[in-house]
Amino acid sequence: MNNAAQEVSNALADAVERVTASVVRVESGRRRAASGLVWSSDGLILTAAHSLEREDGLEVHFESGETRAATLVGADLGSDVALLQTEGESLVSPERAPAESIRRGQLVLSLSRPGRSARSSLGVVSALADEWRGPGGAKIERYIQTDVSVDSGFSGGPLIDVSGRLIGMNSAGLLRATALCLAAATLERVVGALLAHGRIQRGYLGISSVPARLPRAVAESVGQGVGLVITGLQPGGPAEQSGLLIGDVLLGLNGARLESIADLQAALEDRALCPVPLRVLRAGAPLEVPVTPSVRS
Repeated sequence: MNNAAQEVSNALADAVERVTASVVRVESGRRRAASGLVWSSDGLILTAAHSLEREDGLEVHFESGETRAATLVGADLGSDVALLQTEGESLVSPERAPAESIRRGQLVLSLSRPGRSARSSLGVVSALADEWRGPGGAKIERYIQTDVSVDSGFSGGPLIDVSGRLIGMNSAGLLRATALCLAAATLERVVGALLAHGRIQRGYLGISSVPARLPRAVAESVGQGVGLVITGLQPGGPAEQSGLLIGDVLLGLNGARLESIADLQAALEDRALCPVPLRVLRAGAPLEVPVTPSVRS
């Protein structure tokens, strides 16, 4: 092996070694164990929400061989993040990579702990994009896809750069057969919400709706070609209480344009119990209706 290759190899091994102590195994029942990530020195552990079989009897296993009981602080299936709390001595969480340092094509390392020992897999960032919405409408600050191996225990483990800095948490539970990474910014936001409420407080209006193309003249007057037509109202729900009617066309919520169900889900993120202006088209005329979304159960 020539010197350059040896230097790269050593750098990768060093990066894995720096983070290994922060990678844990999470056992929550009879399923295969999931990986987890030490998030903070006070015992907070992140793992993939879809991998938890139950909320009680959780155990976290560390590189040292130590096992700690854990409690579930909260979980959000929409973003596939679960937050656990353990007790005991201080833990070490990995240094975080600056968001601007992540580039398409860069080398990355995926770590997991499906068994006693940690595993690592080398790959590249294969796709990188701005904010996107998960299948359930959850806000994901950045789309990061890699070509690392999706092995047993992949979800919940960290993705790191070649310096050993944390890029985010791996998840195979959002898109089938796709190795995604939930960026640190998403994890920070979700952790904050789970600590505060035990879940993400996604709002809902109590409506059913379908996208519909607007007549050209109407589209030109309101500045968009598609809106959401209300096809049903939940009795006593926020929309009905605000005076919305079946047949109303939703155009925007709190300044965000509504042209799809995903747009509505996105606009309602963290908007539960907060009064917001809803831009509506009724009988061809635009109007603004104040509405207070309820918390989605």
